[in-house]
Amino acid sequence: MKIVIKVGDARAQWWKEHMASLLPEMEIFLHTEPIEEDAIEFAIVWKPDPGWLKAFPNLRCIVSIGAGIDHILCDPELPPNIPIIRTTGNDLTLRMREYVALHVLRLHRKLSVLEEAQQVCEWRQIVEPPAHKRRVGIMGLGNLGADCARTLTSIGFDVVGWARSLKTLDGVTCFAGNEDRKAFLESTEILVCMLPLTNETENILNSELFSTLPEGACLINVARGEHLVEADLLSAIKVGQIAAATLDVFHEEPLPVDHPFWSHPDILVTPHIASLIDPVAGGERIANNLRKFIAGDVVDDLIPPGKNY
Repeated sequence: MKIVIKVGDARAQWWKEHMASLLPEMEIFLHTEPIEEDAIEFAIVWKPDPGWLKAFPNLRCIVSIGAGIDHILCDPELPPNIPIIRTTGNDLTLRMREYVALHVLRLHRKLSVLEEAQQVCEWRQIVEPPAHKRRVGIMGLGNLGADCARTLTSIGFDVVGWARSLKTLDGVTCFAGNEDRKAFLESTEILVCMLPLTNETENILNSELFSTLPEGACLINVARGEHLVEADLLSAIKVGQIAAATLDVFHEEPLPVDHPFWSHPDILVTPHIASLIDPVAGGERIANNLRKFIAGDVVDDLIPPGKNY
């Protein structure tokens, strides 16, 4: 069995060697190497070029090295009816949990204000309400979103969640569907976007949504850059509707050096690290998933053809 890897040139050779050590029974090629396209059965990818995957007529499965699969589904020439395996696991969950808890607390306790005060040697004491009086809303209650909701609840925050279909989480008030979205947003003081990227959720973080939040609300986006209408966020901050934002994902990555987000005093930019995959743990997960798939066993990370997350 033969595998082709296309994950970006910076770590491509490392991925090849790592996967070869984990799957010694398979032949593994980089996309830059001479390949017998008819012989390739599996592709391990991150942001493959549009049209690239269609070159492999006997492809049985596509593996994303991250939890998201939108970077595969956006290919207009994606071969139909091929299952996709995403890469999740405890490592990704723990990293996302840490990031979201850190930045919710940072916004809740207004650490940026204290950092500004330090720059001018000002002893500025701020008294914020306790966590149980601060409502945090999680948009997207999949595995990562549900875990973050539980974590924030354990810290003491008043947590609400919204998803396409109704979920049940202990200690979390859950809303579902378009009919519940307004009620979910109206009292959310810190909004965390953890939605999958679909046609329905693209550009969901827009002026209409921001206007539904309480004045002075904060935003954290750890989902996809395409969820956010960037100009709408800048406008909402300018008029005080949004007080601050923490952004880990962007339309263009790396974020261009002349982008206004870099220098905006009320926006914290992080370079898509909220749940950055650990290659060692990720490789082990990929190898285990592929072996299960080949054996016909249940693969928890498998996305059936036709489903987009």
